[in-house]
Amino acid sequence: AFFWLVSLLLASLIWFISVHLSDRDDAKQQYRLLIFGAAISVLLQELFRFAYFKLLKKADEGLATISEDGRSPISLRQMAYVSGLSFGIISGVFSVINILADSIGPGIVGIHGDSPYYFITSAFLTMALVLLHTFWGVIFFDACERRRYWCLVLVVATHLLTSGLTFLNPRYEATLIPIFI
Repeated sequence: AFFWLVSLLLASLIWFISVHLSDRDDAKQQYRLLIFGAAISVLLQELFRFAYFKLLKKADEGLATISEDGRSPISLRQMAYVSGLSFGIISGVFSVINILADSIGPGIVGIHGDSPYYFITSAFLTMALVLLHTFWGVIFFDACERRRYWCLVLVVATHLLTSGLTFLNPRYEATLIPIFI
């Protein structure tokens, strides 16, 4: 989770600087910067997932050298699962916090023509992202271990696609169905 938080911090800094260097009155440019920020965030998350894999690989070698039988007490699959789950949980916590912050505001969701399904679809989206991060972690670690670079590209591409699909909101059927698939 710490690695995910650091990647989010770096992505936020890059986005913050780019917004302040741009024309704040140009709505299209600000929207493009938002998309840029999401893409940078995904790429940094995957870069930090790789850094975490390398760190765990080193730790695994160290554990194997000090164990009695020469094998690590924790398997790579277990580490991949826990890593992916921690990335997913911290991502989900941030999603839920943002949604709860939206719920504090004045008015009622849907009163001005917005979708009344905002909270339920946000919950399903958060659930999907937690599961996807878990799957991505397992696939990513396995791909790094077996040197299957096409799987790494698949993880990064589906992560970018998933993040990109969220820009279709509030057309939730166009977002949720492909993400769950």
